[in-house]
Amino acid sequence: MNSNGQETTGNVIHVPGSTGWPLVAAFGLTMVFAGLLTHVMVSTLGAVTLCMGLVGWFRQVLPHEVHESVALEKEELVLPVPSRKVRHLQIGELNHRARLPLEIYPYSAGVRGGLVGGAAMAMLAVLYGLIGHKSIWYPVNLLAAAGSARISAMSYDQLLGFDGTGLVLAFIIHAAGSALVGLLYGIALPMFPRRPLLLGGILAPVFWSGILYAGLGIINPALQARIDWGWFMASQFAFGVVAGFVVARHEPISTMQHLPFAVRAGIEAPGIGHEKNEGGSNI
Repeated sequence: MNSNGQETTGNVIHVPGSTGWPLVAAFGLTMVFAGLLTHVMVSTLGAVTLCMGLVGWFRQVLPHEVHESVALEKEELVLPVPSRKVRHLQIGELNHRARLPLEIYPYSAGVRGGLVGGAAMAMLAVLYGLIGHKSIWYPVNLLAAAGSARISAMSYDQLLGFDGTGLVLAFIIHAAGSALVGLLYGIALPMFPRRPLLLGGILAPVFWSGILYAGLGIINPALQARIDWGWFMASQFAFGVVAGFVVARHEPISTMQHLPFAVRAGIEAPGIGHEKNEGGSNI
């Protein structure tokens, strides 16, 4: 046993095993308090998650703490060679800190994907209005009810008719929401480089729909009272698949984290550009 109280055997050291259960428990506790402001189902789900996290955490430490064996590696000391030139480390070289991901999608790709996905969702909403209520203005007026108390108080027959204010409000709400959610897709998709449509088409719509289910009574009571969750989920999946596909089709761009601040700010300063060799060409 060494001076830090860690048991060692030859070239192996035993350290406490890593576990993600504390994070699960913390997330559950957060959902418990979030449900106090949204819906009791959120608190219920949070309580279940909290219990799962605590049970998993306790099983890692009781009655005996779980340990992992880590092999010790002898590191050779290499003295740095003095140099008069400034060396710029590559990302990850010599434990150079880097922010991940190294490549992201342009913000414009996220906004474009959100708008295209919003158009797909609008087509399904209009189809729902025609099939379920014989009126394309029914889903439009329901969406506009979030921004107008007058429309929110309309009867069912009034919601079936055309309303100019409702059309403008619905367009603004839908376009702004689609662009913002698409921007979030553009930021989050690089975290899922192998399965981008898994996030865009399944995970994000389920997560987003769960939040709306809990808070729709506050955001849009009229929509909550008349919503068809089957069509709503179908429109969310359509938005996610289309927006994720459009964003993933764009070419990722490298982040500028390894460049000096002056370069990222667009400032030309001596010493940050490429050096010139003796022949006058850039290297």
